[in-house]
Amino acid sequence: MRFRAIFLAFVAMANMAGAGVALAQQQTPPQPQQAPPKPPAKPAAPPAKPAAAPAKSTSKFPPPAFKITVATEAGYPPFNYLDRKGMPAGFEMELAQEACQRIKAECEFAAFKWDDLIPGLIEKKFDVIMSSMEVTSERRKRMGLSRRYYLSPGAFIAAKGAPFDGPPSLLRNKRIGIQKDSTHADWADKSFRRSAQLKRYNTIAEALDALAKNDVDAVFGDKAQLWLWSQKPEGKCCEIVGQDIKDNQTLGLGVSAGLRKEDQKLRDALNKAFSEMVSDGTYKKINDKYFPFPLN
Repeated sequence: MRFRAIFLAFVAMANMAGAGVALAQQQTPPQPQQAPPKPPAKPAAPPAKPAAAPAKSTSKFPPPAFKITVATEAGYPPFNYLDRKGMPAGFEMELAQEACQRIKAECEFAAFKWDDLIPGLIEKKFDVIMSSMEVTSERRKRMGLSRRYYLSPGAFIAAKGAPFDGPPSLLRNKRIGIQKDSTHADWADKSFRRSAQLKRYNTIAEALDALAKNDVDAVFGDKAQLWLWSQKPEGKCCEIVGQDIKDNQTLGLGVSAGLRKEDQKLRDALNKAFSEMVSDGTYKKINDKYFPFPLN
């Protein structure tokens, strides 16, 4: 009996402990469910940098101030012609390119038929003509003209070794070939009408052919043309003789660039460029590439 009483006491104590645990569980409030940890915040983007300034040009030439188009016939070598790429080239085009750099202009070059040059200028198809265009009073009426940029004087050509390498008076009583209806024929008429036998030909080429055949003693004409012929196989017989002939009233004032009359500023700029080229020796360097004698 005593053992039974002890056993029952243990059972009662155990039941009381279990009830206490259950009561404690009932009284403990449920713990709130924790939110998952937030990912670490991304670092803030750095402030945008200002746009970099454009790189400065390293060219030794300043940027062009304006654009112009230079037109030529491209049919009178070595003054103007088309190169292997079909682009205008020659003595006049080199002068034009140098002038363009000096007036800070971007220049394009174009070839036109001779008869289309002055009308094309007036119609504003281009801005400047550089095509061995002689200064005349008629052209002065139609457009503006720059200062002269070359002058090919009159000259005589005769057989090598001929005794005419002196003043024109040595050709008195001789046969002189000239191209009829030309300024050179006008000068010969004025100077030799009564002292020499003037033989007139339709073209200067015909007169030179007569010289090669010894049908005339000399030919009078444009020095550059005569010299160019003497460099060809058919002209090896002959050479320039005597002194240069310059006569503004008869042989003209030389060659100028053609511009529209209203483009006075452009004309002034070209005149200044041509003058500077002569003064600083640039003109001579270009001249010497093409001719063994000066054209200014």
